[in-house]
Formats: sequence, C-alpha cells, structure tokens
Amino acid sequence: MKQRYKLRTAFILLAAVHAAVVFAGFLAPYGFADQDRELPFAPPTRLHFFGAHGGFRPRPFVYGLAADPSRPNVYTIDTAEEHPIHFFVAGAPYRIAGLIPARIHFFGVEDSGRILLFGSDAYGRDQFSRFLYGGQLSLLAGLLAAAISVTMGMFFGGLAGFYGGWIDEALMRGGDLFLALPWLYLLFAVRAALPLHVSQRQVFLLLVAVMGLLGWARPARLIRGVALSAKERNFVLAARGFGASNAYLLRRHVLPQAYSVVLTQLTLLIPQYILAEVTLTFLGLGVGEPMASWGSLLSSLQQYYVLASYWWMFLPALFLMPLFLAYFAAADALQERLKAVPL
Repeated sequence: MKQRYKLRTAFILLAAVHAAVVFAGFLAPYGFADQDRELPFAPPTRLHFFGAHGGFRPRPFVYGLAADPSRPNVYTIDTAEEHPIHFFVAGAPYRIAGLIPARIHFFGVEDSGRILLFGSDAYGRDQFSRFLYGGQLSLLAGLLAAAISVTMGMFFGGLAGFYGGWIDEALMRGGDLFLALPWLYLLFAVRAALPLHVSQRQVFLLLVAVMGLLGWARPARLIRGVALSAKERNFVLAARGFGASNAYLLRRHVLPQAYSVVLTQLTLLIPQYILAEVTLTFLGLGVGEPMASWGSLLSSLQQYYVLASYWWMFLPALFLMPLFLAYFAAADALQERLKAVPL
C-alpha cells in the first residue's frame, strides 16, 4: 500500500509537470525570447492583495519596479500605480504542443506593468516563462534519449537472452564496452567537434542520438536476464511445440515479460538524460541562445557577480529538484513492485 501511494504521488507530480511544459505557452505570461532591456536582473515580483495605503483588493495585483539611477540593477517598488492581474488574456502568439496556434495566456498584466514570478535575466527576459518553455526542450531530450536507449536495450537484450551462445557473448561484451565509456566526457568531445555554425536543431538531435546510443547497455543486461528466464517457461515451450517461430516467441511471449523492467529503466534514464542536457547547455555545449532550456537558464550562474547578487537566478535549479525526486521515487516504487511479482 505504501509503495502504491508513493507511485501514485510521483506519477501525479510528473503528470502535472509534463502538462505544464506541454502547455507552456498558455501558462507563461510572456514569450521565451521577449526582452525588456530596462529591467535586467529584476527581482521576483510580489503579489499583493492590500494596497500600500491600506484597503483589500479582491483581484491580486503587482507594483511596478523603478530602477535606481545611482546603482545598476537595483530597483525600488513603485507604489504609485497598481497593475491588476487578469486571467485568460491575449498576449504573445505561441503554439500548443508545437502544433496549434494560440494567443490566450492564463494570466498577465496590462502592457504598462510587468509580472516576473522568477525575476528576470540579464536581458530582462521573464525567467518563469523561460523555465516553462525550457522544459519543452530539456524534457524532450530526456524522453527521446531514454526511448532510444530502452528500445536498443530491449532489442539487443532480447536477442542475447533468447538465442544465447555467440550472439549473447558478442552483445554483452559490446555492452561492457559501452558501460565503461565515460559518456559525459564523450558527449563533450562530440559537441566540441561539431562546426560552430551548425543549426540548433541539428545540435539537439545529435546530442539526443549520442545520449541514447551510449545508454543501451544497462537496460540490455536487465532485459537479457528476463529473456533467459522467460524462454524456459511452460507456455513458451508449449508455443514452440506447436511450431511457433523464434521471432514470434520473442515478440509475443518473451519481450512482453520485460515491460515492467522497461518502464523502470525509463523512469531512471529520463532524469539522467535531462541532467546531461542541462549540464551540456550550462557549459555552452548544448542548444544555445535564443532557445530556452533549463541549462541555459542556469548558465548565468557561471559568473560570480550573479552568484553573489541575484539569488533568484537559482530558482530554476531549485524547482528541478522535485522533478528529479519524483522520477526516482517512481523508479523505486516500480522496482519494489517488480520484486513482489515473480517473473
């Protein structure tokens, strides 16, 4: 019961995060590249229900920020004008899931105001909007790379466990080689070898492909163990006795026994690949500007004055922690359920 509750909670959190990322354009008040050069490194905007001189407001509002002319990137709250928050407002155009054009945003303020829930970066871009849009790239990288690794692992692991012999030996020794490779440093080398003028889409696809190709060995070893056990089960032997081919047995009876292992490996690999993409982009080797990713949001932290002066630039990293914890909690709960169910 405890593991079931843990699994349900983790999946609810993961579903909420992924839904927010898919509908980033709707939830984000601004576009990921919209700049306000008059508000670089602006602090997070506070929501108010009471005016500066008293009085309750049924609609939440924000105050404007006034730059201090004597100190750069220092602001004071301008209480002279209140900017009410409106819901379902027209704003910058976007595409839902990259397909359906739309302009309606969940919330926003009038053009004279600015709402910055996570503050702004050096170009005055809203960090909250960029966090939501950045999740589309970072999560997609993790999902695609994990899908490639698990698909290859299922194919090679199934072949190795079902056929055995020299096929098993060759595939597993190749898997040992991939397990021994320092894949993060290899990613650095591959990205550094690319031409400087390659398109961002090509960089993204190449990094996803390399991450996926390097990570197949671990799920392959686990699926091989399932295949070794499954091929000796009575229903598989009975199907073979009725003349079923090896391909049929592998596709219909052996590999389906590994689906729980596949799901567990996906929940483990996705956060690893997300972190790999974030690390590469943080170091300037991933997808670059003006595209938003979680790594690009953190790249400004390489500068000491940002670390020392603008605490809100850490917020994207802080909000990534629950996502990773939810993935690992889901993997742990799935692993416990897998142990409880005999193969």
